[in-house]
Amino acid sequence: MTKDRFLLLQPGEARPGRVPLPPAFAVKAMTGDTETRFSLMEVTLARDIPRHVHHEADECIYVLEGELGIDFADETHVATKGMFVLLPHGVPHALRAVSDPAPRLLQISSPGGWEHYLEDLFEAGPAVLTDGAVDPVKINPVAARYSITYEES
Repeated sequence: MTKDRFLLLQPGEARPGRVPLPPAFAVKAMTGDTETRFSLMEVTLARDIPRHVHHEADECIYVLEGELGIDFADETHVATKGMFVLLPHGVPHALRAVSDPAPRLLQISSPGGWEHYLEDLFEAGPAVLTDGAVDPVKINPVAARYSITYEES
């Protein structure tokens, strides 16, 4: 174990990135902190995430508060406080808030890179949206750099 990689974050503290992320996304461990093994974020899911596939990364979610709707393959689930879900790479899934307030989650991506993907998305701004919602046609060029594909209708 490399001693210089030790991190201790205070409550509410997040790791700084290349692009400031909105408060709904607090990066706790960056990909570089973990030698690319994973990234960890605390997320408030204020906007639904449409159906997509991670071709390389597994996604793990632990629900801290609220209720999270999960569409996985051809199944629909609701994860509540204290529940854990593993979304293995290669399987289409979508996430949505089914509670008010929106669910708060710990999200792990392995291998890491999710925080860099979000930086690229927020840097792109409204260019990836149509009528305030994620547009698969517009987001796929950004997502492709991270081996993610959103389903186009």
